[in-house]
Amino acid sequence: MLDIRLFREQLETVKQGFARMGFDVSEADRIVVIDDTVRALKTEVEAMQAELNIASKAMGAKGITPEERDAKRAELRALGDKISGVNAQRTEAEEQLRKALLYTPNLPDAKVPNGETETENVLVREVGTKREFSFTPKPHWELGTTLDILDFERGVKISGSRFYVLKGAGAALQRALIAFMLATHTEQNGYTEIYPPFMVKEECLYGTAQLPKFADNHYHDAEEDFWLVPTAEVPVTNLHRDEILEGARLPIKYVAYTPCFRREKMSAGRDVRGIKRGHQFDKVEMVKLVTPQTSEAELEALLNDAESICKALELPYRVLLVCTGEKGDFNTMQYDIEVYAPAAKGEEGGEWLEVSSCSNFGEFQARRTNLRFRPEPGAKPEFVHTLNGSGLALPRIMIAVMENYQNEDGSITVPTVLRPFLGGKETIR
Repeated sequence: MLDIRLFREQLETVKQGFARMGFDVSEADRIVVIDDTVRALKTEVEAMQAELNIASKAMGAKGITPEERDAKRAELRALGDKISGVNAQRTEAEEQLRKALLYTPNLPDAKVPNGETETENVLVREVGTKREFSFTPKPHWELGTTLDILDFERGVKISGSRFYVLKGAGAALQRALIAFMLATHTEQNGYTEIYPPFMVKEECLYGTAQLPKFADNHYHDAEEDFWLVPTAEVPVTNLHRDEILEGARLPIKYVAYTPCFRREKMSAGRDVRGIKRGHQFDKVEMVKLVTPQTSEAELEALLNDAESICKALELPYRVLLVCTGEKGDFNTMQYDIEVYAPAAKGEEGGEWLEVSSCSNFGEFQARRTNLRFRPEPGAKPEFVHTLNGSGLALPRIMIAVMENYQNEDGSITVPTVLRPFLGGKETIR
């Protein structure tokens, strides 16, 4: 969440950031009013507490008569009741302030372009060449069904719409992609692998800002108060919640594979064919904990690490700097990586598919998780900056591999870097 001091000292800056994000600017004024109320009530309580302390000492003064002591006792009770009442008001105001701050967006970086739709994202670079086919490429749902590696009917039968089953070489291909990504990030890019729980406490989702705003899009076991993870970002970012790290340990770089679970309510009717969008999908996620001074450079490095997977798979891709209306509400800056799939839209042709969002959250998540570091021994703790990005997301990378590496006879050539993870297999027939 945002530092309340920003509202007190840089209100116009906050309002400008809210306006760029399309957020109600008047909410900033409301937060200031609530904060003023909290501070006024705190001052009132402190003054009455001081008065109470003085009156309590007077009770024990020498020479006080029984009648005076009774009167003082009644005065103390009345003052204590008044303090309790004002404290209750203060607690209520503090809760109002907390809830208001939980819904406020982060302030966008000055480099983030203004815009409302994806058409206003800025193309940073396009890498690789789209393959030219001597035949009409088939979409992944046709390839997968014909090769008997993708089963939509049985996925729907056992779980419902937006579910599918990977079979045989299809399941192996996805497993190989995950293993390859983890190996690349740990052996070449310097990350430590984490295998986290796939269910988390509610406080973890508040910590990374999925709650309260996106509660309807998450799967929740009310009896045990467990939440299925929407991304590995949630458990991994919370690994060090309520801790003070030594500055010498930073940056900390983690990578984790998890299945991800989302209701996809916000995407109803979109991408209904194939495996582009489902309630369950796999993802390899990178998370960084860094100092504020290195935050900007670490985002560029994170992006480069995500791109390294696309390059190794020899897939055409592009990098976009995401505009204010399309980026996440809680990061300061976001890059998207999209790979090209030549038949992902069926008869309409190819499509750019997002496989990674690389984001810098500044201290926004660290404030919510109370995650700090000491720049040097004995120094005052500061909030870390958190960053995360997919490295990469399945199943869209599966779609890109299947469609870009397909052959005229319907087979799929296995990318060279994946063959060691598939026992040397070169072709899926």
